[in-house]
Amino acid sequence: MPVLKSTFLVFLLTCIQYSVFGLTDKYRCMWHDDPARSIVIGWNQISGSSASVFYDISDGGTDVNQYAYSKRTGHTVKAKGMNNHFVRLDELMPNTIYYFLIVDSDGASKPMSFKTAPDSPYERLSIIAGGDSRNHRTARKQANKMVSKLRPHCVLFGGDMTGGDNAAQWKNWFNDWQYTIGSDGRMTPIIVARGNHEYSNKTLIDLFNVPYKGLYYGITFGGSLLRVYTLNTLISSGGEQRDWLYHDLETNKDITWKTAQYHYAIRPHTKKKSERNDQLQDWATLFYKYQVQLVVESDIHVVKTTYPIRPSKEALSDEGFIRDDKYGTVYVGEGCWGAPLRRNDDDKTWTRNSGSFNQFKWIFVSEDRIEVRTVKTDNADAVAEVNHTDIFTPPTGIDIWNPSNGPVITIYNDGRTDAPVLSEPVATTKKESTKKKKTTPKKKKANIFTPPVIQKLEVLDVVVDAVSDKAAISWMTKNETSDMTYEILRSIDGVTYRTVAEVKSQGAGKEQVYKVQDTVPPNTDPNGIFYRLKIKSTTDSPRMFNVRWRQKKALVWMQYPKITPDEVTNLLKIKYAINTPADVHVSMVNTLQRIVYRTDYPNQKSGNYLKSIDMRSMNSGTYLLIIKADKEVIARYQVVKENS
Repeated sequence: MPVLKSTFLVFLLTCIQYSVFGLTDKYRCMWHDDPARSIVIGWNQISGSSASVFYDISDGGTDVNQYAYSKRTGHTVKAKGMNNHFVRLDELMPNTIYYFLIVDSDGASKPMSFKTAPDSPYERLSIIAGGDSRNHRTARKQANKMVSKLRPHCVLFGGDMTGGDNAAQWKNWFNDWQYTIGSDGRMTPIIVARGNHEYSNKTLIDLFNVPYKGLYYGITFGGSLLRVYTLNTLISSGGEQRDWLYHDLETNKDITWKTAQYHYAIRPHTKKKSERNDQLQDWATLFYKYQVQLVVESDIHVVKTTYPIRPSKEALSDEGFIRDDKYGTVYVGEGCWGAPLRRNDDDKTWTRNSGSFNQFKWIFVSEDRIEVRTVKTDNADAVAEVNHTDIFTPPTGIDIWNPSNGPVITIYNDGRTDAPVLSEPVATTKKESTKKKKTTPKKKKANIFTPPVIQKLEVLDVVVDAVSDKAAISWMTKNETSDMTYEILRSIDGVTYRTVAEVKSQGAGKEQVYKVQDTVPPNTDPNGIFYRLKIKSTTDSPRMFNVRWRQKKALVWMQYPKITPDEVTNLLKIKYAINTPADVHVSMVNTLQRIVYRTDYPNQKSGNYLKSIDMRSMNSGTYLLIIKADKEVIARYQVVKENS
C-alpha cells in the first residue's frame, strides 16, 4: 500500500543531502500482472540502507519533498554480483505518468518516470517485441537506444539476454539496458521470457522479480483489448504448462486480441536449428483453436514473418502448417537484438518474408486491428524521438523494413466469436523433435491465394461525457458503409440493457463524428450506469463496445462545483484561498485521467487568489480541476467547455 510521507521522511531529510545522487544503478521496471495499476521497480543497491521509492504524478525533479508517496524496498536478493532491490507499486491510476526517485541513507537517484498502461479497449497500444541480445554489445546498445526513441508502452523480451548467464555479463547487460531510458528519464517496462542461455528459471526470478516459478504467465492490457502470454520453452511444453495455457485461453475467450512470446521457434528459418514438434502439438493447436492472432518467437537469429497459418497435415501443408487467412496465426521473429546473425536459408511456402539483420518488431494494437512493423536497429543514433504526444507516428530517420510484401502486416478484427474446427493433429515423436527431415532444398509451392485488401470499419474515441443530468455519448468512425446502424444501450444494473437511441450511418466518407445525448434517470446512482455502443449492418455480425468505464469517472465529477471558461476569450477564472504560506499546484485532468494542464505557484503568501487558465487549445468536454496547497487538496471543480 502506498503511504504518505511521515516520520520516516522527516528522519530521512535530516540525514540526506539530496543534491548528491545515491549509489544505485542498473535500473529496470517490470509488469507482472495488472499493467494499468501496478509496476515493479528494480535496481542494484551499491551502498546505503533504508531504500524507498518516492513517487507522484507531478514531476518533483531532484527534490524529494515534491513527491507525495513513498514505499520501502519490498524484496532483495543478491544474484549475479548485484544487490537487487525491488519495490512493487500498487493502486496506481491507469494511463498516467508517474515520476520517482530512489532514496536511501546515502542520497537519492536521478529522477526517472514510467507510464501505466491504459485500462480501456479504445486506447491504442505500442509494443516492442524481440530477443537474443547475447554477444554483440554495440548492436545491443543500438537496439536499446531505439526503444528510448520509440517510447512504447512495454517491451516483450524473448530470452537469451546474455551468452553465459554469469555476473560480469549480466552487469554489462543491465548497464546497456539503461540506454532504453528516454532523454527525459522515461523508463519502459519489460516483460521477460526465458531463453536457453538463461541456465535456470531462477535467473529471471532473481533479476526481474518474476513471481511465477514456472516462468509462464499472462497479462491483460486495456481491460479486454489484449492478453499477452509468456511461455517457457526450456521446460516441457506439455503437462502443467499446456494445461495452464488451455485453461487460461478458455477463461479469456472474450479478450479481443491474444498474443504470445517464447524463445524456441516452432519452425526455424535457418537449417542450423531443430524443429519443435512438441510445441506445435501442445501450443500451436491451442493458438488456432482459441484464435491467438500473433506469436513472437526468438532463438534463431534471423528475421521472419509469416502469413496466417494453422497446424495441418493436408496435401498443401508444409512442415505441419498450412496458410489460413481467416483463422490462422501470424508468427514473427526470430531474435536479432545483438546475438550473432545466421543465414535465413529455410523459408516455407507460408513464409511471408525473411532476412538476416539486427531488428525487433514494433507492434500497434487497437480495437479493430494489429499492425506489425520490423524496425532495423543499427542506425538508432540517427533516429529522432517520437513525438511524446503521438507515439504511433514513425520518427524521422527510422529504418522500417520494406520487403516485397510491404512494410506493415495488418491483422483485422472481424468480430469472430466462433472457434475454428481443429484439423488432424501432427504426430510428435522424440526422433522428429530433434532431427531435420529434409536434407536437400525443396521446391517451393505457390501461395494458395492473396486476399484482397479490405478497408475495415474503425471506431475511435468512444467517449461518455457527463454534463448536469445528461450523458453525451460520442464516437468517431472511419470506413463505414451506408448499411450500418449505431445503437446506444443503457443499463442501471449492469445486467438489463435497453435501447435509448439509434442512429443511421452517414455513409462512406473519410471520417464521421456522432454524438447522442441521454437523460440520466432521476434517483439513479451515477456510478452504476453502464452504456454500450452496438454496431449493426446487413453484411456483418453486430459489434459491441462497453463504454461504462468513462461514464463512471465523468459522472463522479458532478458532485463538484461547475465552472466554465469565458465564451469569448476561453479563459477560465479560478479562485482559491490559503491560510498559511504554501506551494500551490493547479492541475486539470480529462475523463481518461490524463493531465491536460498543470502549473505551480511556489511560496505563495496567505490570502485570496484569482488565476486564469487559457483553454483555447483544449477540446470541448468535461474536466476535473484540482488545486493543492503543499500536497493537500483545497478545492475541486467540474470544468465544462462547450463547443467552440
